Amino acid sequence: MGLKPDHWIRRMAREHRMIEPFVEGQVRNGVISYGVSSYGYDIRVADEFKIFTNVYSAVVDPKHFDPKSMVDFKGEVCVIPPNSFALARTIEYFRIPRGVLTICLGKSTYARCGIIVNVTPFEPEWEGFVTLEISNTTPLPARIYANEGIAQVLFFEADEVCDISYADKKGKYQKQQSIELPKL
Repeated sequence: MGLKPDHWIRRMAREHRMIEPFVEGQVRNGVISYGVSSYGYDIRVADEFKIFTNVYSAVVDPKHFDPKSMVDFKGEVCVIPPNSFALARTIEYFRIPRGVLTICLGKSTYARCGIIVNVTPFEPEWEGFVTLEISNTTPLPARIYANEGIAQVLFFEADEVCDISYADKKGKYQKQQSIELPKL
C-alpha cells in the first residue's frame, strides 16, 4: 500500500470522478488553502454547520444521539463556543475506488489555534459528502471559515483490492448528502 502523489489524484479525479468539484492546483491567496497538494487534497468546509449546545442538558450518547443537542447554522463564518464542537460537511463529494483508503488530517492553520478536525477514514467504495467533526479545544470562541480549507485527505492505494468494500456491506453513511448525525 502506498501514498499517492498529486498526478495520481488529478488522474483519478478526471477519469473516475473521485472528487467533485475538483480544484487542480492549490488555492491560497487570502484563504486557508484548498485543492491538490503534493501528496493529498485539501478539502473545503461548506457553509452548513450543526453546533453542539447544552441548552437541554442532554447526555451525549452515540447509540441514542439526541438531535436537540445540535443547533443548525448556515453562514460564511461559524463561531464554535469554547470547549465545544460542531459538525459540518465538505463542499467536495467523494467516490473512493475499491483499491483505495484515505486518511484525513486537520490543517495546521486551525491546529495551531487549538481547533482539531477529526474525520474517519474513507473506506474503499465509500461515496458521499464528508461529515467533519470540528472541536474547539480552547477556552475562547473559535471561527471556522466556510468555503476554505479545513483538512487534508491522503490517499493510499492497496497492492490488491479488498474482499468486502463499504458499498458491499451497505455502510450506514453511504452516499450521504448532508451532515449526518451518529447512527447505530
